[in-house]
Amino acid sequence: MLTKHNVTMGIEWRFGPDWPGQRCGAKTRRGTACQRPANKKNGRCRLHGGASTGAKTQEGRARISAANLRHGKFTKDKLERRKANAAKGREIRKELRQMEHELIAGGLLNKNWRDSLLS
Repeated sequence: MLTKHNVTMGIEWRFGPDWPGQRCGAKTRRGTACQRPANKKNGRCRLHGGASTGAKTQEGRARISAANLRHGKFTKDKLERRKANAAKGREIRKELRQMEHELIAGGLLNKNWRDSLLS
C-alpha cells in the first residue's frame, strides 16, 4: 500500500460496490454495465471512452507528425536520397567491372589480379 499526502493509493476496494461516484455504464462483452469509475469529460471509463478521431487541421497534423519524429532516418527525402546513392553506387560498380574486363581483354591486367593483392 502506498501513501502520498495522506491519500492512500492502491486499495483494491476503493471503487467497490458501495462507492457513491458515477460509474461508466458502458455495455461490456459479458452484456452487463461496466462498473469502473467514469471520467468527468465524457462519462465513460478509460477503457470505454472511445478512440480519438485524430487531428483535422493541417496545423494539428503537422504538430502530431513533429511529435512522433524521433530521428528522421526514414523520412521520405532521406529514403529517396539513399535510393539515389545506391543507384549511383551500382552504376559506378558496373563501370568498374566493364573497365576491368577491358583491361583483362587488352592484356594490361592479369585475370587473377585480386589473388595477388590478397597474398
